[in-house]
Parts: sequence; C-alpha cells; structure tokens
Amino acid sequence: MIKIKNSEEIEIMRESALVVSRTLGILAKEVKPGVTTLFLDKIAEEYIRSQDAIPGFLGLYDFPNTLCMSPNAQVVHGIPNDKPLQEGDIISIDCGALKNGFYGDHAYTFAVGEIEEETRKLLEVTKQSLYEGIRQLKVGNRVGDVGYAIQKYCEDRGYGVVRELVGHGLGRKMHEDPEMPNYGKRGRGKKLMNGMVVAIEPMINLGTHRINHLSDGWTILTKDGKPSAHFEHDIAIVNGKPELLSTFKYIYDALGIVSDEELEFNSTTL
Repeated sequence: MIKIKNSEEIEIMRESALVVSRTLGILAKEVKPGVTTLFLDKIAEEYIRSQDAIPGFLGLYDFPNTLCMSPNAQVVHGIPNDKPLQEGDIISIDCGALKNGFYGDHAYTFAVGEIEEETRKLLEVTKQSLYEGIRQLKVGNRVGDVGYAIQKYCEDRGYGVVRELVGHGLGRKMHEDPEMPNYGKRGRGKKLMNGMVVAIEPMINLGTHRINHLSDGWTILTKDGKPSAHFEHDIAIVNGKPELLSTFKYIYDALGIVSDEELEFNSTTL
C-alpha cells in the first residue's frame, strides 16, 4: 500500500534527506587513497548522531554498520572494513538517517583519485540516468515509465542494468511501496500520485547486468567482475511534478564541482 505524505510530512522528510546529503558532503572530503571504509563509517555515524538523527542502516535487517560501502565490482550492500582504498578505485556510499520519525536515504559513487576513462563514463551515465528517471516521476505517469527511462538510457550506451535490486517508497519505514525498478515498460505499473515520496537508485554495471552474492549475506557484486556505479536521490511528487528532497550540493561544494543538474527539480534554493 502506497502511503501518501502531506506537505508537512514532506518537509520533515526533506530534513531527514538533508542529514544524509550533508553526511555525504563531509565524506566527499575524506574519500582518498589510503583511507579505510571503516574510518568513513565512523565519521558518518558521529555526524548523523550530532544532527539529532539515528543512522538509518545500522541494525536495519541486522546490517552491522552505518554505511553501505561498495567499491569497484561491488554493486551495493558492501560492509565497511579496514582495507585501504587505492588510487583508481571507485566507491559507492549509500547512507540513511532517521530523524523525527522519517527516513532519508541516498547514495553517490565517488572516484578515488584518478580513475580510468571507461569507469568515469560509467559514473557519468549512471548519474544522468537517475535524472532521466526522475523526469518521469510525475502525475499521469506510472512506475514503468520511470524504469523504462533509466533502462533505455543505460542500455542504449551498452551498460548492464541490475534487475534484482530496485528503488522504493520512503517514509516512516526505510522501504515502503511502491518498488521502483530501474527497468520496465512505459504505461505499466502503479500510478504516480501527488504526495508520493520515493528513492530512485540506478545500479548500473560496466558489463553484464548479472550479479553474484558474497557469503557474508550482504555484499552483491557483478558477475563478470567489472565495475558498478550507484546513485540515489529522494524525491517527492508535489503539484504533479518531481521535487528533490536530497541534494548532491554538499558533495559538489566539497569537490569543487559546479553543476546546475538539480535546478529543474528544486522548489527552493538550498
């Protein structure tokens, strides 16, 4: 059952999402060769708690950490460890926070130093596919329109779209209806309505879309060992159109990146 949010609830959810956004911005300054994912996990937990929020992933379904940290061929749900990041790695950081009874949840894939051109392009295409999907998140469309836009954009460029893992509704629970696949057919699936809040999160592979599971019960990686990228935003449907609750602004400020990619989805200046 889809749980529609009123305007007050959406603004509370914006606060939760921005806790995550600021956390990712802090981490952006720390992602570098020689740093461990456990170190980054500790920074994230301390900051989230300083914002009168609770780490959204820690203990959720018995997950052991604050962040899902997935380098290189790991798609999602990687567990932080004491292995240092290396020059040329990429690292997907997925973060959640619970504040005032509502969750925020979004992700960004970072380059560790200089990365190969084909990997840089994977990151670029995956992030752009996120916005292709968000543009379809409007009243009158269906869930399948969002997934179709992401799938077509990525597959037209030769990338693999993971099927087994999907985006989701967001609210008082981390995972609510509806599921938001990154593939689909136009005009299919549940209707999109004002007041829906969802997390859209393309998980796109450089090679095959097929995946494997590690024996730790969490980590998912590409079947062919090629890199995978993951980007995620929290979005509400307001006045028939998509409105971002999360932002990559803090990441871009930390990295010195100038971007206007979010302007069309913002109602206010953050």
